[in-house]
Amino acid sequence: MPDKPRPRVLCVDDDEDSRLMLVALLRLAEIESKAVGTAAQALSLIQEEHFDLCMLDAWLPEVDGFELCRRMRAFDPHIPILFFSGAAYEADKTKALAAGANAYITKPDICDLVESIEQLTSSDNWRRAAQEISTRAEVRPVSALAMYAPGTS
Repeated sequence: MPDKPRPRVLCVDDDEDSRLMLVALLRLAEIESKAVGTAAQALSLIQEEHFDLCMLDAWLPEVDGFELCRRMRAFDPHIPILFFSGAAYEADKTKALAAGANAYITKPDICDLVESIEQLTSSDNWRRAAQEISTRAEVRPVSALAMYAPGTS
């Protein structure tokens, strides 16, 4: 029986120490990951490489995680998006789900993070989550470059 393929995750967090820690911890959980620090880097990377899931921090420089989530949804409406953030406010969780996220885990809950990644990247859950997202997310088509144009949000 062939081994189950390892999920490939894009981690977006502005804190370099957090990025290094996440990549190391996910490697221990046999999850391949790549980490970037800005929304611009994330949008560029998802156009160049395949990821099974995107993990976002709510608080990012220039473009916050909620807007990044909306832009990722416009680019790929089916990829699972998981927020992993220190923002534990219910309003942040609600805002993330309204932007199109599949789940919101509060830092530093690594056990729930790994479990959620595994659930969201399994093929049956992925299809079900994609259908749910497409019915409840407000998706605005925005190009990655539009984030730099004056007056855009």
